[in-house]
Amino acid sequence: MGNSYAGQLKTTRFEEVLHNSIEASLRSNNLVPRPIFSQLYLEAEQQLEGRRSGSRADNEEEEEEGEGGLESNSPANPYQMHPPPEGCCTADGFCQAGKDLRLVSISNEHIDVPAGFLLVGAKSPSLPGHLLVCAVDKRFLPDDNGHNALLGFSGNCVGCGKKGFCYFTEFSNHINLKLTTQPKKQKHLKYYLVRNAHGTLTKGPLICWKGSEFRSRQASASTCSSSLFQPVENSGPLATFPSEPVPEANPSMVMGAQQAGPASDHPSLAAALGSSVFNGKDSPKHQQLVKSNLVALPRPSALGILPNSGPPKKRHKGWSPESPSATDGGYPQGGGNRAKYETAGMSCVPQVGLVGPASATFPVVASGEPVSVPDNLLKICKAKPVIFKGHGNFPYLCGNLNDVVVSPLLYTCYQNSQSISRAYEQYGASTIQPISEEMQLLLTVYYLVQLAADQVPLMEDLEQIFMRSWRESHLTEIRQYQQAPPQPFPPAPSTVAPVTSAQLPWLAGLAASSCNDSVHIIECTYSLAEGLSEMFRLLIEGKLTKTNYVVIICACRNSAIESCIAVTGKYQARILSESLLTPAEYQKEVNYELVTGKVDSLGAFFSTLCPEGDIDILLDKFYQENQGHISSSLAASSVTKPASLDVSGLPTCTSYNLEPHRIRPFQLAVAQKLLSHVCSIADSSTQNLDLGSFEKVDFLICIPPSEVTYQQTLFHVWHSGVLLELGLEKEHMTKQKVEQYVLKLDAEAQTKFKAFLQNSFQNPHTLFVLIHDHAHWDLVSAVHNLYSQSDTSVGLVDRLLNCREVKEAPNIVTLHVTSFPYALQTQHTLISPYNEIHWPASYNNGVDLYHENKKYFGLSEFIESTLSGHSLPLLRYDSSFEAMVTALGKRFPRLHSAVIRTFVLVQHYAAAMMAVSGLSQMKNYTSVETLEITQNLINSSKQCPCGHGLMVLLRVPCSPLAAVAYERLSHVRERLALEEHFEIILGNPSSGITIGKHFVKQLKMWQKIDDAEWRPQTYLELEGLPCILIFSGMDPHGESLPRSLRYCDLRLINSSCLVRTALEQELGLAAYFVSNEVPLEKGTVNEALESDAEKLSSTDNEDEELVMEGSTSEKRSPMKRERSCSHDSASSSLSSKASSSALCGESSAQPVGPSQGEQARSPQPCGPSEEVTAPGDKQRLRVSQGSQSVISRHSPGLIPQPDSCLKTSQRSIQVSVTSSSSQLFSSGSSSSPTVPTSGTFIPQASQCSMTKACRQPPIVFLPKLVYDMVTSTDSSGLPKAASLLPSHSVMWASSFRPLLSKMMTSTEQSLYYRQWTVPRPSHMDYSNRSEGRMDRFHPRRLLLGGPPQIGKTGAYLQFLSILSRMLIRLTEVDVYDEEEININLREESDWHYLQLSDPWPDLELFKKMPFDYIIHDPKYEDASLICSHHQSIKSEDRGMVRKPEDLYVRRNTARMRLSKFAAYNTYHHCEQCHQYMGFHPRYQLYESTLHAFAFSYSMLGEEIQLHFIIPKSKEHHFVFSQPGGQLESMRLPLVTDKSHEYIKSPTFTPTTGRHEHGLFNLYHAMDGASHLHVLVVKEYEMAIYKKYWPNHIMLVLPSIFNSAGVGAAHFLIKELSYHNLELERNRQEELGIKPQDIWPFIVISDDSCVMWNMVDVDYAGERSREFAWSERNVSLKHIMQHIEASPNITHYALIGMRKWSSKTRTSEVREPFSRCHVHDFIILNVDLTQNVQYNQNRFTCDDVDFNLRVHSAGLLLCRFNRFSIMKKQIAVGGHRSFHITSKVSDNPVAIVPAQYICAPDSKHTFLAAPAQLLLEKFLQYHSHHFFPLSLKNYNHPVLSVDCYLNLGSQISVCYVSSRPHSLNISSSDLMFSGLLLYLCDSFVGASFLKKFHFLKGATLCVICQDRNSLRQTVVRLELEDEWQFRLRDEFQTANAKEDRPLFFLTGRHI
Repeated sequence: MGNSYAGQLKTTRFEEVLHNSIEASLRSNNLVPRPIFSQLYLEAEQQLEGRRSGSRADNEEEEEEGEGGLESNSPANPYQMHPPPEGCCTADGFCQAGKDLRLVSISNEHIDVPAGFLLVGAKSPSLPGHLLVCAVDKRFLPDDNGHNALLGFSGNCVGCGKKGFCYFTEFSNHINLKLTTQPKKQKHLKYYLVRNAHGTLTKGPLICWKGSEFRSRQASASTCSSSLFQPVENSGPLATFPSEPVPEANPSMVMGAQQAGPASDHPSLAAALGSSVFNGKDSPKHQQLVKSNLVALPRPSALGILPNSGPPKKRHKGWSPESPSATDGGYPQGGGNRAKYETAGMSCVPQVGLVGPASATFPVVASGEPVSVPDNLLKICKAKPVIFKGHGNFPYLCGNLNDVVVSPLLYTCYQNSQSISRAYEQYGASTIQPISEEMQLLLTVYYLVQLAADQVPLMEDLEQIFMRSWRESHLTEIRQYQQAPPQPFPPAPSTVAPVTSAQLPWLAGLAASSCNDSVHIIECTYSLAEGLSEMFRLLIEGKLTKTNYVVIICACRNSAIESCIAVTGKYQARILSESLLTPAEYQKEVNYELVTGKVDSLGAFFSTLCPEGDIDILLDKFYQENQGHISSSLAASSVTKPASLDVSGLPTCTSYNLEPHRIRPFQLAVAQKLLSHVCSIADSSTQNLDLGSFEKVDFLICIPPSEVTYQQTLFHVWHSGVLLELGLEKEHMTKQKVEQYVLKLDAEAQTKFKAFLQNSFQNPHTLFVLIHDHAHWDLVSAVHNLYSQSDTSVGLVDRLLNCREVKEAPNIVTLHVTSFPYALQTQHTLISPYNEIHWPASYNNGVDLYHENKKYFGLSEFIESTLSGHSLPLLRYDSSFEAMVTALGKRFPRLHSAVIRTFVLVQHYAAAMMAVSGLSQMKNYTSVETLEITQNLINSSKQCPCGHGLMVLLRVPCSPLAAVAYERLSHVRERLALEEHFEIILGNPSSGITIGKHFVKQLKMWQKIDDAEWRPQTYLELEGLPCILIFSGMDPHGESLPRSLRYCDLRLINSSCLVRTALEQELGLAAYFVSNEVPLEKGTVNEALESDAEKLSSTDNEDEELVMEGSTSEKRSPMKRERSCSHDSASSSLSSKASSSALCGESSAQPVGPSQGEQARSPQPCGPSEEVTAPGDKQRLRVSQGSQSVISRHSPGLIPQPDSCLKTSQRSIQVSVTSSSSQLFSSGSSSSPTVPTSGTFIPQASQCSMTKACRQPPIVFLPKLVYDMVTSTDSSGLPKAASLLPSHSVMWASSFRPLLSKMMTSTEQSLYYRQWTVPRPSHMDYSNRSEGRMDRFHPRRLLLGGPPQIGKTGAYLQFLSILSRMLIRLTEVDVYDEEEININLREESDWHYLQLSDPWPDLELFKKMPFDYIIHDPKYEDASLICSHHQSIKSEDRGMVRKPEDLYVRRNTARMRLSKFAAYNTYHHCEQCHQYMGFHPRYQLYESTLHAFAFSYSMLGEEIQLHFIIPKSKEHHFVFSQPGGQLESMRLPLVTDKSHEYIKSPTFTPTTGRHEHGLFNLYHAMDGASHLHVLVVKEYEMAIYKKYWPNHIMLVLPSIFNSAGVGAAHFLIKELSYHNLELERNRQEELGIKPQDIWPFIVISDDSCVMWNMVDVDYAGERSREFAWSERNVSLKHIMQHIEASPNITHYALIGMRKWSSKTRTSEVREPFSRCHVHDFIILNVDLTQNVQYNQNRFTCDDVDFNLRVHSAGLLLCRFNRFSIMKKQIAVGGHRSFHITSKVSDNPVAIVPAQYICAPDSKHTFLAAPAQLLLEKFLQYHSHHFFPLSLKNYNHPVLSVDCYLNLGSQISVCYVSSRPHSLNISSSDLMFSGLLLYLCDSFVGASFLKKFHFLKGATLCVICQDRNSLRQTVVRLELEDEWQFRLRDEFQTANAKEDRPLFFLTGRHI
C-alpha cells in the first residue's frame, strides 16, 4: 500500500551481540571507557537514502500539512479518489453513515473502544481546525520512538460502529477525508486522543511516525541541524542544577562518528548513550558491566535513532526482540544504596527534604488529582514500595502514606548528570551538551534490567553509567578540541539523532522485554498520576509479584517527559526503604518495634519451629534431666583432660603470653614522620610554630565516649611511659594522674577541656599536642546542632577542638588520628595536604622496609583470602541464614530487617548450643556456620590444660537488640548448664565490662594478678577467655580486641547504609597481627588459615556433595571452602581428613578403611568427642618435598609417618578409623570415646586455641549484600567498597569525577577526595569556605591515617616522646666542657691581684702583674708549651699525645639548656627576631647594596680592596659620600658615650662553611640592644651566607684569600678597623671631636660562641681567702657594657674572658683579672695595636702568636676571670673545612702528615693545599724530625724568633721578639735545644742570635718563601759560623711550583 520503509534490520541475535560485546571489550586496549551497553542500542545501517532523509528531516519544523521526510524522496503520485457510494453522506467531519466524527462534538460521549484499539485523531484537508476521531488497532501504530508499527491498517469507525477496515484507503473514504493524494496513515493519523481529569476526550501527543521524531516541538527534544541534544529546560523551578549552568546547544557542533558498532536485531540507539554530561565515578560494579555488556567499537559514535530504522517489512513475521538478561557471571552480586544520607533526613512521605550534593529541593507539584495509596498495600505486597522521583512533576500522594516511601535520590542523580563539569570546559565544553532526559531514563531502564535478583540498585552505578555515556558521545568533540591544528574540512554532519520522548516508551519496553518482567514499564499518556494509580492497581491485584522495578513514563508531545521509578521487589524495596532511615530513625524504629511488642509474633513463630514444640520447653526438659550430673560429657572432659594429658601433672600452657609493651619499627617510623612534619611547619617562613620557644611537651588525647576505649587509652598511656619521659609525672603515677591526659568526649568533657585551654594559656613555653583519636567520629557542626538540642554530645568535637582558642593558640598543635580520614579530606578541610601523614606500606618494590616479626592482616588481606588459590577464605557469608531472613522478611513485612536478622541469628546460636550439648535434633535449626562457631567456642577451652578458649565477636549495632540477644543467649546457656564453659559479655560503649566471678578468677590466674579488686576493663584483658562478646553501638569507637578472637560475626551489621567509612569500620574489628613465621601463601594457607579442629563438616568428598545444591551462591558457602588440601604438591602438609574430623588438614593422619567411599557420600556431622577431633596445628607440620607422603584414601593399614614430622612433633598421633555409620550427636556419648574395631591408637595431645591465635586472623561472617560489595572489584582491581561515598557527612562535589584506582597511594586518594567531595551542611568543615586560598588550612593541624588496629596509638605516644626529646634537644646545646690545662705550671709569682671585689682592673696594680706565658685553653692541649724562666717542667706534667683524628672526637662536651641570652643559628625563628633576621612573610627579602672599600697596606705592598654587603636596614651604621653613594667609613662612637642603649664595639665574626650552623643571631644575646655585627666571609661563600642571613652586614674578603686561614681574616679585620679608625678620627675632627675620643675597640668573636656567664662572688670579708661563688647566664650586652665601662679602658690592648668549664676551680675565679692569653672572644684595641699584626698566613694558633706579639710589644692583655664564654660544638665548617688531598689523582686517598713535606725537585706527589697549612700540620705532628734533642726536653726549649708555631705537645718553645724595646724573658741562663727561624725579617740579625746559647747537637730550622731567600738568610745571619748544613737537609712543602711552596733548611749546632 505504498508504505515503503527506507531501512532494513540486521538479523544478528542479541545473544551474539552480547557475546561479541564482551569479547571485544576484553580485547580492547582503548584508554577511553567504552559506552555502556552499546549493543543494547542496536545498530542501524547507513544507507545513503537514510542519511539524506535524516539530515533533511532534522531541520524541518512541524508542518502539519507538509509532506513527511520520506514522501519527498519519491515523486508525488496523482491520486484518483473512488467515488462514494450512492446515497451516503459526504459531509466533511461525518462518516458515510452520517455520524459526527468531530472531536469537538463527541468529546463527552461514551465511545466503545475494543481491546487493543486506541482512539486517534485524523486530520482532514477540508477541515483544518478539526480532528476526526477514529479507533485504530494499536499494533498498526508506532511506539513513541517511531518503531514497531505493523504494516497495513486495521480500524473501526466510532460514529456508525462499522468494524474491520483493513485498508487505510477504504477507511479514509468512509470517513470522508476527500484526499487528492494517495491515502497514508502516517500522514493523516496525527494525534493520540486521551481523556483528561474530567473525562473529556482531548487531543493528546503526536503519533510518532517514522521521521517525525526529529521534529518534536518540545524544548527537551528539539535538535539543531547538527543533531546535538538541547539542554533540558525543566518547567518552573525544576531548572537545571544551579551550581553549574548548562550551556546552550551550538549549531556548528558535529556529532560523533557516523556508525554504531556491530550489527544487531534492532535499529540502533547508537552506541554511545547520548550526548550527556555525567558526573560520576566509575563504580566497580559498573566496570564489570562494561566487561560483560560492552562492545569495543571501531570508533566512538553518538546516540540517536537513524531515519532508516523502523518496523520490519511484512515478510518479517513475529519480530520479537530478545534483549539480554543478566549475563552469565560478570556482575558482582549485591549492591546496596547510599540513599540513606543523600536525603538528609527525608521523611517517607512526599514532602521531600534536602537532596544530593547541592541540596537543591524539588517541588512536589500536583499534576491533576492526587493519587491514593491503597489501604492494604503492605499486607498484600509484603514490602513498602520505594518510589524514586525522576523527571518532571511528581503527583501528590494521599491515603495510606505509611505504606510507601518516596525518595528524591534519583531526581538528584539526574540533575547532577545534567550539569556539565568545569573539567571539560578546556575542551570547549560550551558546545558539548548534557545527556538528555530521555537518554537518562533509558539508561536507567537498561541498568535495572541487568540487575540480578539479589542485587540492589546503587546511585553510584547509575551516575557512572551516565558519565561513561556522556564521555563516549563527546569523545570526538573532546579530541577535536585537543588537536591544535585546525582541520581543513569540517566533519560532515552526522545522521545520528537523539531519542525523543515519543520513542522512549517503546525503547524502554524493548529493553525490559527480556527480563522476565522484573522491570515493568507503564506508559501514561497524561500524567504520572495515571501510571502510579495503575501500578497500585497491579500491585493490589498481585500482577507484579515477579516485578522488582516499575518504570512509569509519561512522554506527552507538548511537555517535558515525566517519570518515576518504583521499587516493588520485596528484597530491594526493604533494603532501599531501610537505607533511607538515618541512624537515629533506625534506632527509633527498632526501639518502637521492641517496646510495642511487634516482635512477639516473630518469637512465637520461632517457638513453633522446634520438633518438640516450644524450644523453652525442650530446654527446661534438658535442664531437669541433666541437673544431677551437670552435662557430664562436657564437665568430665574439661576436668579430667589436663590431668590425663599433662606429663608433669600441672596444668600449664605455653601458648598464653601477654606481649610486653614495645614499639615496633613501623610505629617508630610513623612517629618520626610526624616529628618531621611538625619540624617542617616550624621551618616554614610562615612563623606558625616557634619550636625554639618551647621547653616541654604536654598533651591531651580526646576519644569517643566509649568506656572500653577510654580504659584502653589509659592503659596505653600508662604503659608507654610517656608521662615520665615528658616529665609530666614523677615515678609514682596513679591512675587518677593518667586520667588527666585522656578526655572522653561526653557530657563532662567541657570542663576538663577548659582546664586544658587554661593550662595552655598559662604556659606559653609548653607545646600542647591535642590528639583527636578516632577523628572520623562526630563531625557534626556545632552550629548545625543548635537547631536540634536532642543530644548535647553531638557536635562536641566541633565545639571543643575547633574553638577559637584552639585555633589561635600558638602553642597548641592538633593531631587528628583515624583509620578512615576520608571525611576530613574534603574541599573545605582545615588540614593542609602537606600535613597529612599516612601509615607507610610494609613493602616497596618487594623490599621489606621495616622488618617486623608480625604481619598486619587488614581488609585487603581478608579480601585476598577470598580469591582462588586460598583454601579457606577468611571472609564468608551464610547462605542459609540469608535465605531464612529473606523468607521471614516476606512473612513479617512490618518488622525492620535488623530485628528479623537479630532474632534469626540468636535462634541459630541457641539451636547450635543445644545441638552441641547433645540435643542433636536441633542441628537442623541452625546453619553450618553458626554450628561451627558454637562448637569451636565450647570445645576450645577443653583443648588447653589451662582452659584457654576463643572469643566470638557478635556485632549487634542496635543496643536494644543487643540486650535482647544477651538475655536470650544467657538464658539458653544457663538451661544447658554451660555457664562455666564460656562467658557471654554485653559490650556497650557507655558502660564497662561485666563478667562472672569464675571467669575473673581464671583471668587473674592466667595473667598472674594478685589484686583482689581487679576486673578486666578492656577487651584486650579478656585474652584467652572463651566468650561471646555481643558488641553493640552504632559505630565501633576504636576498641581493640584480643588475639584470642577467632570469629567475627558481622551478619547483623546494617548492610543497607553502604558508605565506605561505615563498611571499613566494621571490617576493621577483625584486623589482626599474625606471626610472620607462618607464611600466608598458597599451598600453606590451609595450615595457617583453617578453622578450628572441632568444626562440624562432611568428609573429603564434600566438593561432590555440593553439586546437589546447584546454586552459584552456594559455591561460596564455607563448606565448599573446606576442601582438603592433602594432595597439594607444593607443600604437602601431611594433612588429611578423618570422617569425624573438623576440617581439611586438621587431623594429621589419613583415615583409612574400606568404608571411606560410602562415608563420602553421606556427609553427616559427627559428635564433638575429644578423642575423635584433631590434635591441632602442631601435628600438621610441613613436610619437605623430599619426604612428601601423599597417601591413598583407600589404602588399608596404618599410615607411614614422615621422619621430619616425627622429629619435630614429640606428640604422638592418633589414627581414627570409623565405620560407615558416623557417630551422631547423643546426650552423653561425648565423654566416652567411640573406639573403632580396627586400628591402633596412640594417646592424643591437646592444643590450646591460643597457639593458633597468633598464627591466623579471625574468620569474618558478613551479610551477603556486604560480602558481595566487599569482594567484587572493578577492572583495575579496586574493591567495590572503595568507590562508595566515603562518609555519611560528605557528598560528591560532582558526578563528573574520575574513578579511584587501585594503584592510588593514600596521598593520591586524599587528593582525590579533597577534589571530589564536599562536606554536607551538617559537617563541621562546611563553613570553612575560602575559595582556593591557602589560608583556609589551619597551620598547626595534622592528620595521621593508618589501617585499623595497626598501632596508631603507640605511634603517636612515641611521637610525643621524641617530640619532647627534640624540644629539649632544641633548647639544649653541646658546649665544650674542659678543664683549663697546665694549671700546675702556672707562674708562681709573689704578686697577685688581691683586690678580689674590684669590678674593673686597677690599671696601676694590673701593670705590676707578670704575664702568664703558659697556654691554659684546653683546645691547645696538643700545642707546644711556651716557657718562661720561672718554670721547671717535668715530662710527666704533659699529657699523652693524641692522634690527629682524635682531636675532635675526644673533646669533652656538656649538654646545656639554652638560656634566653643565647646566640642562635639560622634554624631559630621567633616573633622577636623576625626583623633582626630579615625574614618576614609580609616583606620581600631585605634589599642590600654592595660597596667596595679600599685601603693600602705597605706590608702587602699593594692596595687591599674589600667589599661590604650592607642591607638597607643597616645603612645607618655607615657614612656615605651621599645617599647611595661611595662608602666612606663605618661610624664609631665616642669613648665618653655613656648610653646603655647600644654596644659601642663593632663585632666581627670570621666564618667559613657555617652559613646554617654559625651562631650569628645575636639578638637575644644582646638582649635586643642595638649593635653592629659584621660577618667576615670568603668571596666564594658570599652568596650562600647572603641567602641565609639577608639582614646581616657582610665583609667579603678578596678572592686571593679564598684558600687562606683564619689568620688572614683576623689580619684584615684589624687592618680595616685601624684604617676606619683613622677615617673616623678625620671625619669627626672636623666636628670638633678629639681623635683620642673615638672608640678604638672592636670585638673579634668566633662563630661558635653560644652563651656568656658571670660569676657572682659572696665574700666573707674584704681580704679573706674564703668566699662562695656561683655562676649564672647573662647577656652579652651586660658583659660588653660592663667591660666598655672599665676605667682607663683605652690603656688595654686586648681584653678577653675565661672559657667556661663545669669543673672551674675556686682558684680560677678568686682573682678577678689575669694577665694572660685570651682566645675566642676578644676585645681588641686597634689603636694601641697599630704596629702589631696578625700573621695573615696562619691557619692555627694565630691567636697565641698574636697574644705573644702584643705582650712583647709591652701592651696589656687582661682576662676578666669573672666572665666566661661557652662555645658550642659545631661539627661542620671552621678549620675542619680544609681537606688536604692529592693534586693529581681523583682517588681521595688519606694523606698522612709525614707526606706534607718532601725533598726539593723530587717526584713526590703534590698536594692541593696551601703551603702554610702543610707546614703547620707537619710541624704539629713531626717536628721531632727537625728537633730530636728537644723531644720531651722541656727545660731546653726550642728558641722561636718572632713567631709561635706549634711543634707538638712534646716539645716546648721559647718565644722571643727581635723588635727593639720588646719585652722578652731573661734567657741568659737557658740552654736551647733548637732554633726556629720562620720567615724572619730584617730585625733578626746575626748579633741578635749570638745572645742565645744552644746545646751541642741542637738543631736549626730556617723556613723561607723560596730557595734563594733561604741561602740569603743563611749568609745574612752568618749561620754557617755555628751551624753545620748538609745538602740533603733541605726540604719543601709538598706543593707544586705554582702553589709557591715553603722551603726549609736544617742544620746542627757545632
